[in-house]
Amino acid sequence: MKLSDREDHMHILLTNDDGYHADGIQSLYRKLRAHTEHEISIVAPEGQRSATGHSITLFHPLFITEYDLESNEKGYAISGTPSDCVKLAIQGGIIPKPDLLISGINQGSNLGTDIFYSGTVSAAMEGVILGVPSFAVSVASFEFVDFEPSAIYIAQHLDSLIQSNGAGLMNINFPGKPSSEWQGLKVTRLGKTVYDNVFERRIDPRGRAYYWQCGERIRDLEEDTDLRAIQDNYISITPMHSDLTDFKSLESWEKLFAH
Repeated sequence: MKLSDREDHMHILLTNDDGYHADGIQSLYRKLRAHTEHEISIVAPEGQRSATGHSITLFHPLFITEYDLESNEKGYAISGTPSDCVKLAIQGGIIPKPDLLISGINQGSNLGTDIFYSGTVSAAMEGVILGVPSFAVSVASFEFVDFEPSAIYIAQHLDSLIQSNGAGLMNINFPGKPSSEWQGLKVTRLGKTVYDNVFERRIDPRGRAYYWQCGERIRDLEEDTDLRAIQDNYISITPMHSDLTDFKSLESWEKLFAH
């Protein structure tokens, strides 16, 4: 999709997994509103839903809280997951179908195989499944909390990002540092995220055992990965799609059954 196809006017849906009132999504809304004339809606979880993956709500109702935005636009906080928000927005009729979905800006990275747990990336993937080109956007730090540089970058480069992405999903991670320390941009593949996980066993006051999961990430140092790009202070862009088919294995099976 090119901007000219829509006469330079689009409807953009913003969502996330950090919650409707999170600084990342609110910063992105303000910068898009300041730098573009596109229509913008927000449909996001009412609270923190990180690491929910692509889960959806089937056995509980979804409640909606409506908020007024600028220019008579509307925002909606949903009681469900990020994927619920996208499904409800696109298929539930609460907003017109968007031309673009941006999930984020997330607090913390979404790199390597962590994307399989990510509510941020799953929301963007849900958009693609439902026919809407999507970006997942993250700041790769929990300590650096200034979302303005990444929000400005997205707003100022929106046209070129859209034209490069086509109808797919683009996973974008920004270094968790001031933009003056960014080294540039790299188009990357997903790295392999490995954790040295520890499950700490504790006992509650009633004598019942419980566990805290924690661990340290073992970073992938391969040159062309998103993990390496962020480590070297580059913006990482990884093109993705929803087809997990192992085509090499499929070819082997086809040859096996051809005989």
